[in-house]
Amino acid sequence: MPMTERPAPQPSGFEPPFAVDEPDAHAVPFVFNTPHSGAIYPDHFLAASRLDSLSLRRSEDAHVDRLFAPVVALGAPLMRANFPRAYLDVNREPYELDPRMFLGRLPPFSNTRSMRVAGGLGTVPRIVADGQEIYRERLPVEDALARIEHLYKPYHRMLRSLIQRTVKTFGNAVLVDCHSMPSTSLGRNEDPRTDVVLGDRFGTACAPALIDSFEHHMRACGLRVVRNKPYAGGFITEHYGEPNLSRHALQIEINRDLYMNERTLALTADFDGLVECLAQVVAAVAADWSGWGTQRIAAE
Repeated sequence: MPMTERPAPQPSGFEPPFAVDEPDAHAVPFVFNTPHSGAIYPDHFLAASRLDSLSLRRSEDAHVDRLFAPVVALGAPLMRANFPRAYLDVNREPYELDPRMFLGRLPPFSNTRSMRVAGGLGTVPRIVADGQEIYRERLPVEDALARIEHLYKPYHRMLRSLIQRTVKTFGNAVLVDCHSMPSTSLGRNEDPRTDVVLGDRFGTACAPALIDSFEHHMRACGLRVVRNKPYAGGFITEHYGEPNLSRHALQIEINRDLYMNERTLALTADFDGLVECLAQVVAAVAADWSGWGTQRIAAE
């Protein structure tokens, strides 16, 4: 896509903007990603916001990178954002932008009419997860374009590179996109006791055997699991999930009440047990996946 000719200054305070925790040896065809666990809130962002830092963190998938940290010892890379979701959301199209937020004209290729933009949760969010407005005043459009150019695009280049490397090494790749959900996010028609929501874009983003395996082993660990409702997977799951090309993607949403105080974001005594449970699940799913074989999975 062509970029605007106006200068896009480098966003500051996120050096580096993301990190990849690499295993000693990439032993399994899995890549784990925590795009909403970033917890760096620079002074310039706080000064532009009408909210305090704790309120801004309502959108953050706090501690999810720590929940899944053991996957590195199991032989899978873990990619994690350092910038917060309230600043930039990489689980969106690159230019899902709300023109009401900005001073100046957005590029003509911007998606200004998506449901996510209408809800205030575009690439540069207007609100935090509980509906509070983030900014004191409208932002220069160059600010949004700079975030996309210097944070969003490098993030996805790296994620794409990890997936391509995995396919080259193993003949297939499984991207597991890791998130957390407020305990209050389940609607009245949902099971209020749900611990995990697995999303595969209603069967289009990964082989059925993959989500079956995750659900089976999570239930064996005592977790209550549902699929695709209310979270079927966002842009990352939809964009990178190409089962016909042996590239599978699955989103995992963990109920925050399982491991932290949702008001203060402090970890609870149940955190370590959940970490151990998830590590067991990943190890079991990886063993299942290896046993099925690339050709069989690709044929499903």
